[in-house]
Amino acid sequence: MHFVSELVGFLNTRKKFWLLPLIIVLVLFGGLLFFVGGSAMAPFVYTLF
Repeated sequence: MHFVSELVGFLNTRKKFWLLPLIIVLVLFGGLLFFVGGSAMAPFVYTLF
């Protein structure tokens, strides 16, 4: 949780709120690849990338 608090502090201090949607999308794609990686849907998900 220290990393998240540092990231929020950086975004607050530098006023770089436009980075927030990019970070959210990257985390969602990473979670998708992590959770679907071992299932039968993996070949279909990897073709998207």
